[in-house]
Amino acid sequence: MIVDKPAGMTSHDVVAKLRRATSEKSIGHLGTLDPMATGVLPLLLGRYTRLAQFYGSHEKAYTGTIRFGFATDTYDAEGKQTSELIAPLFTSEELLVEASRFSGEMDQLPPPISAKKIGGKRAYEIARSGETPQLKTAKVKIDEFAILDYADGVASFRMKISAGGYVRSVAHELGQAMGCGAHLASLRRVMSGVFALDQSIVLDEAIALAQENRLEAGMPHPRTMLPEFPSVTADRQSVGRLRNGMAINLPEYSSAPLIKIFEGQRNLVAIGKRLVGTLFHPSIVL
Repeated sequence: MIVDKPAGMTSHDVVAKLRRATSEKSIGHLGTLDPMATGVLPLLLGRYTRLAQFYGSHEKAYTGTIRFGFATDTYDAEGKQTSELIAPLFTSEELLVEASRFSGEMDQLPPPISAKKIGGKRAYEIARSGETPQLKTAKVKIDEFAILDYADGVASFRMKISAGGYVRSVAHELGQAMGCGAHLASLRRVMSGVFALDQSIVLDEAIALAQENRLEAGMPHPRTMLPEFPSVTADRQSVGRLRNGMAINLPEYSSAPLIKIFEGQRNLVAIGKRLVGTLFHPSIVL
C-alpha cells in the first residue's frame, strides 16, 4: 500500500495506525519520512513484508522549500535555532550557482538528529542524551536539484537523491555556502523508487477501507510490484513444489535472474531465482 503520509506523524505512527485498523501485526515501511514531511510512504503488509529485501536502494524524488537566514539543530523547521539570524542578501542567480554544486556523487554528513546508527544507537538518541553523535560522511548521489523559485528568503526546489541521502543536509550545507544559514522548511516526497504520489491514498482513506474489509481496493495490483522482475503464472503442481522448497522448470524464462511466480492473477506465491538454464528455485515463498 502506498500512503500519502500526513505532516506531524512519524512513519512508525502511520504503521501503528494501520496495524490497529487492519489487525495485521506484520507491516513495515520502505524508507522513513521525517514527521514534518508528507508524501509517498510505501508499506508492505503481512506476508509481503518478505519482499523488503528487494527494495533497499531506490532513488527518491522530493519537492519542498528552504528558508534562509538561520540554521537549526535538526536542519529543518522543527529544530532549535543554532546560528545568528542573518538576512539573506544574495540574488537568485547567486543561489542557482551554489545550488548547481549539489550534483552527482558526493560525500554527505547526515544531520546530528537522524536515524543513522552509531554503535547500535540512533544518532537522535545520542544527541538527545546530551552527547554529540560522531557521524561519518556517506556517499550519496543527487541526480537533480533544481531551484524553482526564490523570494523573501525562501526557495522552492525539486530534488532526486539516492537512498540514504538527506535533503535536510543539502538545505543546511546550501545555507552555509550562502553565508547566512538555512534549514528545510517543508518537504513532500513525490516518488520512492517506482512508487509515485498519484498511486497513493491518504491515511484516513486507508483506515476506512480496512474497516470496511476492502483494503485491497486501495492497493496496487500485485503484478505491478517489482516491475524489474518478469511475472509468470504457475500451475497447481508447480505451486506445490515451490511451497515445499523445490525448484520448477520455466522454459520461457531462460535469462531472467529473478522472477515473480503467481497462482492465478493476484496471488504471488514466490520469488524464483534461476539456478541454471530454465530451472528456478524459490528464493522466498510467500
